This record gives sequence, C-alpha cells and structure tokens, in this order.
Amino acid sequence: MLTTVGEMGFTMATPIQAGAIPPALRGEDVIGQAHTGSGKTAAFGIPIIEQLDPRRGSVQALILCPTRELAVQVHEEITVLAERHQITSVAIYGGDSMARQLDALRAGAHIVVATPGRLADHIQRGSLSLERVRFAVLDEADRMLDMGFAPDVEKILRQCPTDRQTMLFSATMPEWVRRLALRHMRNPVTIAISARPEITAGVRQLYVQTTWADKVDVMMRILDQPDVVMSLIFVETKRTADLLQAQLERRGQSVGVLHGDLTQKERNAAMAAFVATHVKHLIATNVAARGLDIDDISHVINYDVPTTPDEYLHRVGRTARAGRTGVAITLITPSEILKLRDVEKHARTTIEQASLEDFPVQPTTAAS
Repeated sequence: MLTTVGEMGFTMATPIQAGAIPPALRGEDVIGQAHTGSGKTAAFGIPIIEQLDPRRGSVQALILCPTRELAVQVHEEITVLAERHQITSVAIYGGDSMARQLDALRAGAHIVVATPGRLADHIQRGSLSLERVRFAVLDEADRMLDMGFAPDVEKILRQCPTDRQTMLFSATMPEWVRRLALRHMRNPVTIAISARPEITAGVRQLYVQTTWADKVDVMMRILDQPDVVMSLIFVETKRTADLLQAQLERRGQSVGVLHGDLTQKERNAAMAAFVATHVKHLIATNVAARGLDIDDISHVINYDVPTTPDEYLHRVGRTARAGRTGVAITLITPSEILKLRDVEKHARTTIEQASLEDFPVQPTTAAS
C-alpha cells in the first residue's frame, strides 16, 4: 500500500487521513467532517482494502455516494489503491447500462461504489445482496440529504449486517446526519477538519459559454493570449485528457498530460518538463493533480466543469500562489449554467462571464 500511495503522488497524509485511518484500521466506526478534495477517499479506502479478504468473492464493502460523478471518481481511486491486493471494485449508478452492472456483479466484486437510487434498484431485483457487507461508507452524507436520498440510505443501511464497521463523511452536520450516526453507528470516533480552501484575492474568476463542438477552438483562443505563461487544464476523465492533448498538439501547442494510467516515471517526466517550462500547458485529472505545488501557474482552465464546489476551490487554488495574481477560466455549455451557479453558491464566490472578445485573435508571425 505504501508503494501504491507513493505512485499516486501522496507525500504525506492529509489531516482527514491522519485522523481517520488509525481508528478505522482498529475497526472503529468513524465520522469525518471534511470537504471534497481533502483526501477522504484514501481515508476510508486504505483501511477497507487493508482489512478485506480477497479470497471471499462476495460484496464485503459498500460505499454510498450522492452523484454518479463522485461514484465514478471514488471507484477509480479505490481501483488504483487496490491494484496490488487482488481486490475488485464496481461502480453502480443511474444512467449507466444495467446489463454492464449485472455482468460486473456476477463476475464478483469485493467493493461496490453506488448511488442510493440505483443500488436500491439492484436490491429490489435481487441482483445484489448486502448480507455479507463488513464495511459501509456514506460519502458526502449531507449532499445525499439535499438530493432526497435520506429514505433510501436508511433502508440500505438496515439491510447491512449490524456488526459491520461504518464510516460517515460529510462537509456539514445537519440534524439528519447526526440522527443517522446515532441510529446506525457504534461509539464513532469523530474527526472534524474545518479548514476549507479559500480563493485568494489575486485570482480573477471567469467563465466562457461555448458549445461542445467549439470547445477546443475556444481553448486555443485562450492559450494563445500573451499573458498565459503556464496553464493547468483540468478535465474529468483520462480519455478526455489524452484526446485534448492530441488536439492541442496538432494545433501547435506544447502540452503535457497527467492522469492515473501513467507510470510513475511518465508522471515525473511530465512534471519535470512543466516545471522547467519546456511544456507550457499541463492537462490533468483531479486525482493526478494531487500534490502539484508550482508557484508560476498563471492560468487554471476548467475544460470540464468541476462536479463539486470544493473541487472548484481546489482547482482554482493552483494559481495566484506566493503573492502572485492568476486567472481561473471555466468553459461551460449552455446546459451547464445551473451547475456553475451551484458551484458559485456553495463556494461562496462570484464567477464573472467573459466572451471571446476578451481573448483577441493573436497576429501570426510570418513563416521563415
């Protein structure tokens, strides 16, 4: 496990990891109050993986997430953490193929990462049993309440064995979350990490509305601006990272990429090239960008809209470091405006609209 976390870019435990992992490894129930981006997945993932028995094929761990995006992200990180342990994880969420999920469950999964609604569907149709669950995790419990999942969560927990180990993580502690802990947890250890990342005064926050078809063209307009010294470009998936790198390089940009499929040697090479500014732009997924600490990033560009307010705060915090100024630009399609407003509201910030006129076409130099 130490080798795995080192390859993932962890150099030291985050506060929530340092607080939650020891009691979780002792088998105690844990309540963690911490925001997205604080390292929660490893805080519950490492103790679960260390204690699971890979020889037992049944579902031994259940991780409930409020959204499909978070479920996919948690599943991907758990998969990386577990790759040396012969432990398999499957993600179950609405909007995905039921047939694919049924095949994955039949193949045998030790860990199920699920949204409450789709998990309830599987339980109802008898395709998934929780009778051997030894570990139950509620991730972002307060958002599950906000999204109306409280009845499903209560019903699901009642179907798990009572002698399981339960871990609950939540940014805030509304009354339902407190009652849930009282009803379904045994003498939990509470770790409260109150520090929330703040956007520094030196960051100018912008969004540009575009279509999917025009996204790369808009990116090029932004990257061509003379004030873009170094840019960190965030995408949601490894596939998007590779595709965007190829598209930008074809248009003459110097681009590196960081994502979970790279070897440690490839990660180090990409980082070294970026730090030395041989590569001006770096495309990264959220997990891969963990631990990046570079003071000279002038622009953070969200090619994909962050799925949570805290994710936005962590991304934007990569610029305007060490007293410098910086620009954070989020590209949105018309259907994503409400998602952006949700980020603004919960991150307690204002993101101003920009247009392509704010990024003038740069004169081309004559070919030699």
